[in-house]
Amino acid sequence: MADPNDVSGTKAARSLLGRRGVDLTYADLRVLHGVCYIRGTVSAVKGGGVTDIKSEIEHCARLLRQKPEIRDVVIDCRYRT
Repeated sequence: MADPNDVSGTKAARSLLGRRGVDLTYADLRVLHGVCYIRGTVSAVKGGGVTDIKSEIEHCARLLRQKPEIRDVVIDCRYRT
């Protein structure tokens, strides 16, 4: 059975990235044992106002590290403009 902290961390990460205008259609986002993994290809949502997707992902990673259920963030993705 999944850890409730991992489930809530995944929901929080998806919500934050969605609000910040990051498209995760071709990416995999998981939280395992408190570590958030972002893998795949990420891009900006059309009309979302994000100009530099790499800096936006790094900013979101800093915000996610402040969540109590997420200890660390691993970014292993390609950036698509």
